[in-house]
Amino acid sequence: MYIKRALLNTAVGFSLAAGAGAAASAEEITIATVNNNDMIVMQKLAPKWEEATGNTINWVVLEENVLRQRTTTDIATNGGSFDIIFIGAYETPIWGANGWLTSLNDFADDPAYDLEDIFPLVRNSLSADGSLYAVPLYSETSFTFYRTDLFEAAGIEAPTEQITYTEFAEMAAKLHDPDNGIFGTCQRGKAGWGENMAFVGPMVNAFGGQWFDMDWNPTIDSPEWNAAITYYVDLMTNSGPPGATANGHNENRALFKDGKCATWVDATSAANDVKNPANSKVADVTDFFQAPKQATSNGTGWFWSWALAIPASSQKADVAKDFLKWGTSKEYFEMVGETEGWVAVPSGTRASIADDPRYLEAAPFSATIKEAIFAADPTNPTMNPVPYTGIQFVAIPEFQGIGNYVGQQVSAALAGQVTVEEALANSQKFAVREMTKAGYIE
Repeated sequence: MYIKRALLNTAVGFSLAAGAGAAASAEEITIATVNNNDMIVMQKLAPKWEEATGNTINWVVLEENVLRQRTTTDIATNGGSFDIIFIGAYETPIWGANGWLTSLNDFADDPAYDLEDIFPLVRNSLSADGSLYAVPLYSETSFTFYRTDLFEAAGIEAPTEQITYTEFAEMAAKLHDPDNGIFGTCQRGKAGWGENMAFVGPMVNAFGGQWFDMDWNPTIDSPEWNAAITYYVDLMTNSGPPGATANGHNENRALFKDGKCATWVDATSAANDVKNPANSKVADVTDFFQAPKQATSNGTGWFWSWALAIPASSQKADVAKDFLKWGTSKEYFEMVGETEGWVAVPSGTRASIADDPRYLEAAPFSATIKEAIFAADPTNPTMNPVPYTGIQFVAIPEFQGIGNYVGQQVSAALAGQVTVEEALANSQKFAVREMTKAGYIE
């Protein structure tokens, strides 16, 4: 108890030191956040910052697709609805370069914050033109969660090397036992560039597909895309849960934690929740192996970072910066460890936390996560050369609209509303129109 109290006092003192000016005139800031577990923990602990500074927070908690819609509209129109937004590695460089976000370069001047402690890969993903525009709460790649007890019962040996999607489907079929409430696999089906396409995009990479050729012509109607989406529909139809088109990351996470899924390819950041006995029925029987490959291993594990940024339209940037320093500091991560358990500490962000003996003891899988994140290469995402960077997204402004449309078509194919061929033909037509309109192609 003394250690916990001392740590909380240290964190409060850190915030007071960082935001002494902000405390002089209390403000309310509005934060738009996704409803993921790490953000929910932040809301739980944020009263510590409020008590220390006298400021208050108005939380706007949204489902992932809705968050992206609301923040994109507000940012693009200079609406000023939010003082802080949770943002990812796709939007940050684009919005920062457009002047829509407040630069956080001054964080490097604060020795207490220790910006250099954040992994360079992560800092770079949240920067544009040499300026930092967001600071990370957690970073991730993707890997396969699996039930060790179910594998053992089915006589399946856990992979020690990267397997193919063909082999993965065979495993899922063998593990599928819907009569007893166990589904062979649970994968994202909810439409959205950051929902189903976060899984489907790397899978298309694995099958040798790509979004565009070297001249920026869309290639969504290619044989590689057809093979990947046909595989996906068959996999989910034969070994997935019913109603999968309604399931995104959070829904599948809940299913897996409740013991309903034998396998799940998704974000490494979910491991701290799935492996937490306080939150998960399968904490003691869950382990991990690489996301599968197929024709290539390039781009089979995504890279992402959920981070906090300040819209340029915010009138309370000083207070917002103080919260960002508090909520992504070493002291904050330690507070999570002491209050929620070290297994719950956000992963993939700070070197000092990744190497902390308390964290390594509680979350021995964290070394695997760190290794997997560093193995992700957004500059080499496909089997053939492409003009873009990004694994589960393409780092151009037009991708958000194209990715959302393709996600809707893939979801419709999964639901049986259109054929795979129709979904891809529709997607190709849409992408060609958007890329022509944007001037990439004639």
